[in-house]
Amino acid sequence: MLRVRPLHYTSNIGSWERLLTALGLVLAEGDGGFRVYDAGAGRLALHEVPAGAAEDGTTALAVEVGDLAEFGRRTNLAAQDEGTTPAELVTESHGEACRITGPDGFTFLADKAATVDGDTGADPALAVVGVWFTEDADAAARTLRHIGARPRPVPDNDETADFTAKNGGVLLVRPASGPPRSGLGFEYDGGLAPLRDRLTAAGLEATLTEEAFGSTLHVANPDAAGPAAPSVPATVWISQHRPMG
Repeated sequence: MLRVRPLHYTSNIGSWERLLTALGLVLAEGDGGFRVYDAGAGRLALHEVPAGAAEDGTTALAVEVGDLAEFGRRTNLAAQDEGTTPAELVTESHGEACRITGPDGFTFLADKAATVDGDTGADPALAVVGVWFTEDADAAARTLRHIGARPRPVPDNDETADFTAKNGGVLLVRPASGPPRSGLGFEYDGGLAPLRDRLTAAGLEATLTEEAFGSTLHVANPDAAGPAAPSVPATVWISQHRPMG
């Protein structure tokens, strides 16, 4: 199995909970400084950090898998024609995990998946999106194929690459200058105007914009007003899912 589950570090965990609840996510685990929320597709973990900490306002790309050893074996088997072994079993502070390393040096963790039983009550139209920003988009896309992510069509033949995970969530590769890094967003399979109205009713600032290949909703980032403001985006984005036909 493969499920998208980024880890977001924040000193504003209460504000993030309000935003996620308004978006339609549901608390699945934890009630203190570490919480995991279910979306209709994918999950998002919040990790509380002190205001001004280096991680404050940042997101670490992460996924959940069924069996760590088997996931690592299959990933390295898929990459063997390139002469690489991107998967390594590691012991982290939270327990056993599998670390994936891309050709650009970017790393992310695969953790043992929690069991999600039936309907969680989350908005079924909302998906969690993890983004890999890199100068080597083609190599990043190959790495995501190796871990079992499923490519999906993109609007034009540029350096971007879109993937879905079998058990929920979306992974995007986007070209960017500088060191590789991760980003966080959401995707909505439906009209964004009702979602904007829902966010506004919850007291959140939301703006709907028309993009070249669809609409995007921008919501004020809870971390943008704090000490980490210069290093974090001003908004959290929710793009409208438009299947390629």
